[in-house]
Amino acid sequence: MSAGKPNILVLMADQLTPTALAAYGNRVSKTPHIDALAAGGVVFESAYTNSPLCAPSRYVFMAGKLPSRIGAYDNAAELPSEVLTFGHYLRHAGYRTILSGKMHFCGADQLHGFEERLTTDIYPADFGWTPDWDQPKVRPSWYHNMASVTDAGVCVRSNQLDFDDEVVFLAQQKLFDVVRDADPRPFCMVVSLTHPHDPYAIPQEYWDLYRDEDIDMPRVPAGSAPLDPHTQRLRHVSDMDRSPISDAQTRHARHAYYGAVSYVDAQIGKIRRTLEATGQADNTIIVVLSDHGDMLGERGLWYKMNFFENACRVPLIVHAPQRFQPRRVAASVSLVDILPTLVDFAFGGAAPAAPEVLDGRSLLPHLLGTGGHDDVVGEYLAEGAVAPLVMLRRGATKFVHSPGDPDQLFNLVSDPNELTNLVGDPAAADLLQALRAEVAARWDMAALRSQVVASQRRRRFHFAAQNQGVPQYWDHQPFQAASQRYMRNHIDLDTLEARARYPVVRSFSDS
Repeated sequence: MSAGKPNILVLMADQLTPTALAAYGNRVSKTPHIDALAAGGVVFESAYTNSPLCAPSRYVFMAGKLPSRIGAYDNAAELPSEVLTFGHYLRHAGYRTILSGKMHFCGADQLHGFEERLTTDIYPADFGWTPDWDQPKVRPSWYHNMASVTDAGVCVRSNQLDFDDEVVFLAQQKLFDVVRDADPRPFCMVVSLTHPHDPYAIPQEYWDLYRDEDIDMPRVPAGSAPLDPHTQRLRHVSDMDRSPISDAQTRHARHAYYGAVSYVDAQIGKIRRTLEATGQADNTIIVVLSDHGDMLGERGLWYKMNFFENACRVPLIVHAPQRFQPRRVAASVSLVDILPTLVDFAFGGAAPAAPEVLDGRSLLPHLLGTGGHDDVVGEYLAEGAVAPLVMLRRGATKFVHSPGDPDQLFNLVSDPNELTNLVGDPAAADLLQALRAEVAARWDMAALRSQVVASQRRRRFHFAAQNQGVPQYWDHQPFQAASQRYMRNHIDLDTLEARARYPVVRSFSDS
């Protein structure tokens, strides 16, 4: 890497599976801006989320630790304030840290190391979405059902469009502010969109990028793969069994999803153009990723919450052509590796020792082509489960284990669609034994389940209590100092105009 502290721009999509991107072999989607970043960047072909659900995956991405180490169990879990994030690490290294968009923080701390947060979140900050493993047969009324699929199609406006348009506009404004103000620090900005997350609804201009007959269908259709116990639970928790989905509805939902992917791509294009217009592109490392994927009808499943490839794989592209030569990385890595990687960016690969033990490892060796790890550890501790669900991925192997369920062992090179469980194959017996021993060494499953259930009980009680009388909300309230914006009498006119203009010119009094 070259000398000096680069800016860092993380562009995060929500529920974007890499199988929907041309950079990962998709022949339907239209994403010219992501394609350009991939062509000039490092593409990680086997990147994973460590927990296939919004909040836990994002907490891991920020903290460099697995969910069980930070209590990141589900979408209503609090990220404790004492947990260090890359926001804290980079501020300590002299960066200004900025968040525009979704991060799904629950609890009173809505910054977690970000110096500035430009928007509120699209999701609530309370404990209202806490699962209940004490009642596994009760379907949460607040969770996904199949309306996202059955109602998929064209919209003029939606909740998510309102949010994402604001996220991108304010991110662009902040990039203009950064280049115009006197703060000399480099920035780390996270721009986090909520598309292409369901509901699958998108404006006509993005829908019309695709013809219905060109939309590809699931590689593994419903009914063509055995229903393991966790899949059966997911079908119940998302009300899939009571809402059969036709091929036409599947195609319609996937059509809208592709439109949403193109919408995300267009927003990335806006931000890149702003970066270039402000002269900051050459010294900015761009990271494109998602929090998790989407099943999109594969195996008859939708959304996420499992460790099948469509749900747990994520795109990961690092674009900094002046620092890293374009290449493709086949080794398996994950979101837990992002924190140490960003810290290495900040210190040019010579980061000081971390103040704590991290689960992630820097991707810098992969980026430089000098080696790197091939290892992913996953945990799922949320709705649809009744006990911890864990995953190990390295080489060609993926192993999924949950107490009470049959183990799953797949060779993803010979069986990319995960149709052949090798648990009963005598040739895999030694590998299976080693993986089971590793799981037993890594996790005390009974103790972890007890911790999760105890947390769920506390948070459900807490939420009920907080809603008695006058509730107090934790949702982030963005603040703008109106006295410092636009035309104001306490600032000299020439000074104000010169300060706001880019490129910089001499004050108007000298012209």
